[in-house]
Amino acid sequence: MSIADSTATVARRGFTSPLYKILKGLIAGLFSIAITMVGLLFVTFIIARVMPVDPVLAVVGERASQEIYEAAYKAMGLDQPLYVQFLLFLKQVAMGDFGMSTLTARPVVEDIVRVFPATLELATLATIAGVGIGVPMGVLAAVNEGRWPDQLIRLVGLFGYSMPIFWFGLMGLLIFYGVLGWVSGPGRIDIYYEDIVPVVSGMILIDSLIAGEIEIFWNAVSHIILPASILGYYSIAYISRMTRSFMLEQFSQEYITTARVKGVSETAVIWRHALPNVMIPLITVIALSYANLLEGSVLTEIIFSWPGLGNYITNALLSADMNAVLGGTVVVGAIFVGLNLFSDFMYKVVDPRAR
Repeated sequence: MSIADSTATVARRGFTSPLYKILKGLIAGLFSIAITMVGLLFVTFIIARVMPVDPVLAVVGERASQEIYEAAYKAMGLDQPLYVQFLLFLKQVAMGDFGMSTLTARPVVEDIVRVFPATLELATLATIAGVGIGVPMGVLAAVNEGRWPDQLIRLVGLFGYSMPIFWFGLMGLLIFYGVLGWVSGPGRIDIYYEDIVPVVSGMILIDSLIAGEIEIFWNAVSHIILPASILGYYSIAYISRMTRSFMLEQFSQEYITTARVKGVSETAVIWRHALPNVMIPLITVIALSYANLLEGSVLTEIIFSWPGLGNYITNALLSADMNAVLGGTVVVGAIFVGLNLFSDFMYKVVDPRAR
């Protein structure tokens, strides 16, 4: 073999090596994320501009003079063409600057850092319940297809999909807090416990344990258990239904029939053969469910006075605080993009064929 042939062979091997594939996939993923985020920023920017809300009045107030109004109008860059305003907006976001919130008089970034852990804590507990209960329920329904456990689980899931979450939350407060007294009321903790626990992670359950405040920890548990259970119920309904569908699809495959013919136990067929193949599409389902809980817990946060991102965006929108609305929307979009990227990464971990 000549030197030229050897060089070409080495080059071909380099382009097919696992490291090259990983780097290529990483670059492609980052490029896709950049394009998606620019598109998201453009859409949110246009929506903010076409909304029937004057951002200048939200800053200076309705009683401001015309001179003050015009000065604020120019200072905010609203006298520039739209494309210039969008480029300035991109530059600010790239620097991590979403402007000042007119509602709290603080930088929007600081507000988001303060409120997001509350939403993260609530959605994480709901997702843990959704995965820990929903996946076994879906497997049980698939194994007992057409029998009473399957019918019961499907009924529970249908009930979860059909029930409006605001009604469900109000009924939960009425029954479990107002009548039975099993849980605490709205808010994260009782008011006399506020500002006692030092903020480390922003999540009250973790921070109270770090500080050794066990009484505050259990008080926080009594507050979060009802809203987390309500959100978790919706997650359970979705994940159990999708798990059932994926498992039934696997049960119809030839390799499952072959395993049963060979005398493999039904337990091994379910948990060692079918379920691992279900995990690949199930990862996407769980990631999207988690993203939906992080973004879609607005009504739950309002009903339970939960000081999270959804409540923050809603109050900002009602107060015409467009900087806060834009900042919160961008964070929600980034969560969806990030979780999609994470699910793609987990594909490669779970299934070597996707590498």
